[in-house]
Amino acid sequence: MNHRVGRVERTTKETSVLVEIDLDGTGQVDVSTGVGFYDHMLDQLGRHGLFDLTVKTDGDLHIDTHHTIEDTALALGAAFRQALGDKVGIYRFGNCTVPLDESLAQVTVDLSGRPYLVHTEPENIAPMIGTYDTTMTRHILESFVAQAQIALHVHVPYGRNAHHIVECQFKALARALRYACERDPRAAGILPSTKGAL
Repeated sequence: MNHRVGRVERTTKETSVLVEIDLDGTGQVDVSTGVGFYDHMLDQLGRHGLFDLTVKTDGDLHIDTHHTIEDTALALGAAFRQALGDKVGIYRFGNCTVPLDESLAQVTVDLSGRPYLVHTEPENIAPMIGTYDTTMTRHILESFVAQAQIALHVHVPYGRNAHHIVECQFKALARALRYACERDPRAAGILPSTKGAL
């Protein structure tokens, strides 16, 4: 069975990004963005999604982390979409609820071809986790969704610790994506859409 692989290189005056993803991997991850907590989150995405994931970003961190985080998410979404290919024979939908101590994340995804994000999390989260601006979590998801062309609903109904609130979102996202893009043995050769297109 052929592996579904995506590879994207994205270079601007602000960043240089390389992303490679294998949707049929075993969770082997090699990530380096220069933003420690973001690396940790991308590691969660690969390992819990069972995606082999390589991310190498060189960004203008002397300004701040925004461009590095955003451009990495854009490239990741594009590589994910590329790896999905024609989407024939996949489950299409996936959902997962993940607790992390006092925090809980509920994620539902539709590999629909129509980008849409719904995102809620507790207010008044601590603004920083190391050099990671916690307001970037939503922006990461927006950027990923726009390029991956998926519908994504992420809901964190409660949580106190900022690290836990963000991390459970990435873990739940990883599992939901894993379930959605897995091959359905009962639907081999079938596109999961009544429209005939995804």
